[in-house]
Amino acid sequence: MGKLKLVSSIFIISILISSCGVSRKAASASSVKLKLEKQYQQYKGTPYKYGGTDRRGFDCSGFTQLVYRNAFRIELPRTTEAMAKTGKKVSKHTLRPGDLVFFRPSRKYRHVGIFMGNGIFMHSSTSNGIIKSKLSNPYWKKKYKFAKRILK
Repeated sequence: MGKLKLVSSIFIISILISSCGVSRKAASASSVKLKLEKQYQQYKGTPYKYGGTDRRGFDCSGFTQLVYRNAFRIELPRTTEAMAKTGKKVSKHTLRPGDLVFFRPSRKYRHVGIFMGNGIFMHSSTSNGIIKSKLSNPYWKKKYKFAKRILK
């Protein structure tokens, strides 16, 4: 009978410990989403400006760099190409808020945005400035290349 109680106790403790990890992860994802949304609300509508890194205008990598600096205190490289070499590659179906999503709109250009969850990413659009877009949008779906995880 003593062994059964011990095994039961260990089993219950292991369930409690593992469930704490899940809720910590959920809390962390929620915190990341809130930080990203705050950045989006602060900068939405800011116009696109090639080479731009401030309120007067952002290009895609300038905006991504600023969001990571402000929200997470992480310094990313300045260019989309350099950002693409940072972090750990993740599959599209495992995206988490904060992951960088990369696109190839043309042979000449690359584009980066930040995944916010629920199939949405924020980025600096050449036509609309800082906006949210759906990964499922036919244009972005066709141009999607890969994603990188910077946050742990």
